Amino acid sequence: MVVRLAFNICVAILLAAAVSGVAMAGDPLPEGFVHVSEVVPGVVLDVRYYGSNNFVGERIDGYLAPRVILTGQAAEAVGRVQAALVPFGLGIKLFDGYRPQRAVNHFVRWAEDVSDTRMKQAFYPGVQKRNLFRDGYIAAKSSHSRGSTVDLTIVDIKSGRELDMGTTFDFFGPMSWPDNKDMNAGVRANRALLRQVMARNGFRPLKEEWWHFTLENEPYPDTYFDFPVQ
Repeated sequence: MVVRLAFNICVAILLAAAVSGVAMAGDPLPEGFVHVSEVVPGVVLDVRYYGSNNFVGERIDGYLAPRVILTGQAAEAVGRVQAALVPFGLGIKLFDGYRPQRAVNHFVRWAEDVSDTRMKQAFYPGVQKRNLFRDGYIAAKSSHSRGSTVDLTIVDIKSGRELDMGTTFDFFGPMSWPDNKDMNAGVRANRALLRQVMARNGFRPLKEEWWHFTLENEPYPDTYFDFPVQ
């Protein structure tokens, strides 16, 4: 009787999760996707959207674990980037990879609430929140949701310190433009190093964000996924 009761409870929980659309903790990734830390030795993760150190100021919808997911092809290319840097005592730190559509929707809701400016000083001091859509900082779709876009920087392996890129990740404004000539020579050199090593391994940059790169030959160029990061 006890065994049957326990079995029935387990079945009920599983059915409830399936009906409600809740992802179980052990759900496998969709075919073609991998956890980057499992295939790229030594990669450092700083998943900002799993915590509150981001422009919204809270954990973002769809981030159930501090992990970075990419398509297999993008992860392989990231591995080549890491391998190219290691001989120089450098490595990569990933801030984000695949981003669920529900996370993008969270950004949109946040941007529509112009009264919430708690993170303005840290991430968008020179930008009016009401202009985030107009200026292209927030949009209804993101290349991240296609699974082959990555946000990253370079770190010194021994110390763990990030190379100086001039701004924090996700800083809104011209200071984040990779080619901004107002940055000092050291920052420009560090940005150029990141851009060159990414380009040599099949990634194209974004002209407004020094940290953002998309795989040139991404496998899902027209598909926006929504499975959770876990």
